[in-house]
Amino acid sequence: MRIGELAERAGTSTRTLRYYESRGLLPSRRSPNGHRTYDEDDLRLLRQIRTLQDFGFELEETRPFVECLRAGHPAGDSCPASLAVYRRKLAELDALIDRLADVREQVGRQLAEAERAAAGTAGADRPGAGTPGAAAVPRCEMTG
Repeated sequence: MRIGELAERAGTSTRTLRYYESRGLLPSRRSPNGHRTYDEDDLRLLRQIRTLQDFGFELEETRPFVECLRAGHPAGDSCPASLAVYRRKLAELDALIDRLADVREQVGRQLAEAERAAAGTAGADRPGAGTPGAAAVPRCEMTG
């Protein structure tokens, strides 16, 4: 198949395919008239790359999966190098989840503190309310 058909079937652009080719992820084969030619195995490679990128993998991280498929394995994640990339990605995700949990906890504390402060200034019976010369408390115009 030609590059346009492969791009369409893979849900990507011809420019992306040329880029993958320049990075060595997609084979560069030419017909006698100079056109790029591809087959179903190339489509399989592209689907593997796209799936991994949808999961958040960097393009270079897809290389072991592509090489595994090129070596004739039925799945791109059946080789030791691919499994190592999965393990690294899981460790990255775990670290990110931990960091996000810390940030969530901090935001939760800030919210609780802000709500306590707002509750303390919301009542009209607070000291100085209605007293001439008492400091005015700013009103929040936005709600929700």
